[in-house]
Amino acid sequence: MNKPKLIRYIAFAGMAVLALACQDITDELVGKKPDDAQTIHITVVAKSASNPVFQSARIGAEAAAEDLSEKYSKIDVQIDWRTPKEEDPREQADRILNAVEDGTDAIMVSCSDDSTLTAAINQAVARGVPVMTFDSDAAGSNRFAFYGPNDAETGERVVHELAALLNGAGQIAILGGNKNAPNLQKRVEGALQAAAKYPGIEVVGPFYHVETAEAAISEMKRVQNQYPDLKGWAMMGGWPFFSETLLDEMSPGKLRIVAVDALPVQLVYIDRGIVDVFLGQPTYRWGEIPVQTIVKKLHLGEEVPEFYQMKLIRVWKDNLGGWARQLRAWGYSDVPVEYLSR
Repeated sequence: MNKPKLIRYIAFAGMAVLALACQDITDELVGKKPDDAQTIHITVVAKSASNPVFQSARIGAEAAAEDLSEKYSKIDVQIDWRTPKEEDPREQADRILNAVEDGTDAIMVSCSDDSTLTAAINQAVARGVPVMTFDSDAAGSNRFAFYGPNDAETGERVVHELAALLNGAGQIAILGGNKNAPNLQKRVEGALQAAAKYPGIEVVGPFYHVETAEAAISEMKRVQNQYPDLKGWAMMGGWPFFSETLLDEMSPGKLRIVAVDALPVQLVYIDRGIVDVFLGQPTYRWGEIPVQTIVKKLHLGEEVPEFYQMKLIRVWKDNLGGWARQLRAWGYSDVPVEYLSR
């Protein structure tokens, strides 16, 4: 090859390499994944699709998947929502095992019953699928990490808040949700331990129910008829306030109420004075943190902590506007507009 031809060849080759590099940069800028991008399928098995707290976890998981897919050009994170409509630990276990058969890369689960879910989690891990729990743990399983509150402390805090409202005296009832849920068992234990520190507090319950607004309201009414001297409710979840039913049936201040959860649909109960305090769980992060953690473990190969503790936020009339704006920032579209400007 003569010298002029060699120079033209080298120049052409250089331009081709530059063009390919520019195309790679262009593809990344416009969000196009390279051919060798890894798809990471993360299966989410929450307790129940009918519970709004888990719908918010789904929003968080899907948002985190989208953000991570944009951040890392070599991965495409996909969320596979396999949550039963109503709580059913056996169905949760079946869905975990079906996801393994279908080739999922990782699983995140909130356990309705740790004894039932432990076996399914262990089978998934034995098949090479890592599992992370959120909200409600299966501590004795082979899951690699858990994200959620310290549930015993949560139950204690609910009772301390309620005792302060009652000046340390009065008959209170504990609403406990699903009796078999490990997180709620711990909350109830914490609540009972805290109540024992107040000589003037008399506890009735705990009372359990299916985790729907209808079942919770029915149990509330039954208990209040049975105990006419009841002064307050310590609620381990905010189930009765997932609907507007009680807005016309409860008088503000008649009973003092402290409950876990503070979703958009529940905020009107604070505004009306029917509920004194919500201990808001950042349920959006139930989805966000596990997805981020799974990607760190699978894609980045990082060591991750076994326990990520979730912090509760005290929500009452004075910070209702700030909490409403936080919920909107997390992507909740149903936040009442009138609270956003407070």
